[in-house]
Amino acid sequence: MPHAHGMPTAQLLCVGLSHRTAPVELRERLSCLAHEPEALLAERPPALQELLVLSTCNRLELYASHPGGTDTDPREMLAALRRLMARRTGVPEAEFADHLYCHTGLQVAEHLFRVAAGLDSLVLGESQILGQITQTYNAAAQTPLVGPVLHTLFRAAIRTGKRARTETAIGTNPASISSVAIALAEKRLGDLRSRHVAVVGLGEMGRLATKGLAARQLSRVTLLNRTVARAQQAAAQQPGWEAGSLADLPQMLASADVVVSATATPAPIITAEMVHQAMAQRPERPLLLLDLAVPRDVEPTVALLPQVFLYDVDDLMGSLDAALSARRQEVPRVEAIIGQEMAALELAMRELAMRPVVVDLRQKAEAIRQAELARALRHLGDVDPAVVEQLHHFSRALVNKLLHEPTVRLKEQAQNGQAEVYASTVRDLFGLTEPGTGEAESAQPGAAR
Repeated sequence: MPHAHGMPTAQLLCVGLSHRTAPVELRERLSCLAHEPEALLAERPPALQELLVLSTCNRLELYASHPGGTDTDPREMLAALRRLMARRTGVPEAEFADHLYCHTGLQVAEHLFRVAAGLDSLVLGESQILGQITQTYNAAAQTPLVGPVLHTLFRAAIRTGKRARTETAIGTNPASISSVAIALAEKRLGDLRSRHVAVVGLGEMGRLATKGLAARQLSRVTLLNRTVARAQQAAAQQPGWEAGSLADLPQMLASADVVVSATATPAPIITAEMVHQAMAQRPERPLLLLDLAVPRDVEPTVALLPQVFLYDVDDLMGSLDAALSARRQEVPRVEAIIGQEMAALELAMRELAMRPVVVDLRQKAEAIRQAELARALRHLGDVDPAVVEQLHHFSRALVNKLLHEPTVRLKEQAQNGQAEVYASTVRDLFGLTEPGTGEAESAQPGAAR
């Protein structure tokens, strides 16, 4: 996919919405856009040369590139992306237009780099988004929808995200109530993989807790929920996990090492009497209760019982505030990395802008080499195959040596910001047609552009 005019970074587009701009109900309705790459390929507007859809539970974004040039209006390209979203999802554009953000040029790269680094996440610095970007890119890279511009952009974004997490502490401290709770359990009890953990309630907080436990590869986990089917569905996703109802709570208190409770009940569901009876069955084994609910799920007097350790939201908030504060202190370092990677991306894109010229120049030289060698062989008559092979080797080496220095110089000038001027000059000097306008492309139909 050649880019004839201007810098490839100027040809970048992004249209999207996220947890910051749109409610979850709208994000859910639009999420189907990511599941139909074949349909996207068929319906991609012709002016959009490359297209990639990034879809997570918190965002939906379309990244694209267009051919550039003075006759290309980025606003029309963004409008084409919005129309594509409406057409593919069945959601009228009027229902999501006010929730969209639109970026062009280098703004696209800066936005994606911030997303990959975790600066735009619901939880500052979380690492899951980097894995989602990597997975999305790897899948899209196998389709014709992604070409050299988006390849270069997403590889740089993934590198930025990795650097942010290896060179700073943006993701080292737990930064949600549930992650703080699990970290506290590990601090008190050590490796939780040998422990029995119960999660009571599968609302948002409970689901976050189960994600944290799954990430640690725990196998002895029991999920209790008012709706048993929901607990069974969640438990079925992890090997060894079990499910039950809230009626199983007394039995669970007697067997579990850690109980994470996060229901939405108006009154405590774990009483002092209930815990007292459970502890009578396990007098020497401590019980860690992590109450993430508001109102509280556990009666405060439970903390007075021997071998029982109770922490509620207020206890955990202090650790959460400290964790988020530590992460926020890392933001300037992450932004410095983003700045470095932005500069590197500009250099890579400048070189990319020169690539079609270099490819066309070498293709024309190769076509001339083959034609002239064929003519010479016709005049020579019957030539030994070994000699023919040597002539091929000689002519290829000669062309490569003649073009090596111009190729290096062209790339150097691209780095100096002279890509467009030199590309035009080379095309004029060597009679190379602009990509998409003539025989330069048709001469080698199978060549990668």
